[in-house]
Amino acid sequence: MEPVGGRAKRALDLAVAIPVTLALSPLLAGIALWVRRDSPGPAFFRQERIGFAGRPFRVLKFRTMVVGAEGMGAGLAVTDGDSRITRAGAVLRRLSLDELPQLWNILTGDMSLVGPRPTVASQVERYDDRQRRRLLARPGLTGLAQVSGRNAIPWSQRIEIDIDYIERWSMRRDLLVLARTALVVLGREGTYKGPRGGFDLPPGPGAADG
Repeated sequence: MEPVGGRAKRALDLAVAIPVTLALSPLLAGIALWVRRDSPGPAFFRQERIGFAGRPFRVLKFRTMVVGAEGMGAGLAVTDGDSRITRAGAVLRRLSLDELPQLWNILTGDMSLVGPRPTVASQVERYDDRQRRRLLARPGLTGLAQVSGRNAIPWSQRIEIDIDYIERWSMRRDLLVLARTALVVLGREGTYKGPRGGFDLPPGPGAADG
């Protein structure tokens, strides 16, 4: 079984990601150096996420929080003014530059330019059968949910938006999401979860899948 969009979508990913990665390589190197100098720890944050068909992969981001942040405070949830965020990290998050290393995940085929954002196994285990349809696409650097509220809307709503994207996928829709992403980033909307955001799925049938 191929992910949503098949070869046409993969061709678009490579046609965009290869030249963009080459063009941005000096910027990526500069950011990596800045992150290292700003706070103790590595430049990159790596974490296992779940991709197409439930396959795990290592997502790559610039580190924006102190080392070990997942075991502190709100855990996976990040709020505006979170004390775990570094000075460089606050700027990178505000401008969404922390996501740029995921261009490498696109080049390797683990991710796509557009698709549902990848999440961790403990959250996927709580999906019901319908919500698991979210795994029929490669995870995206951006997605329909990201241009429809981003982290400010609850996960149950984000999943429904992602399923709608998958069921009505078209190349034209991908291009529209990419265009809308630029507007969202420039408007700095939905960077943090806010009062309605966050993971809100109860333990369900998927919890026993391991």
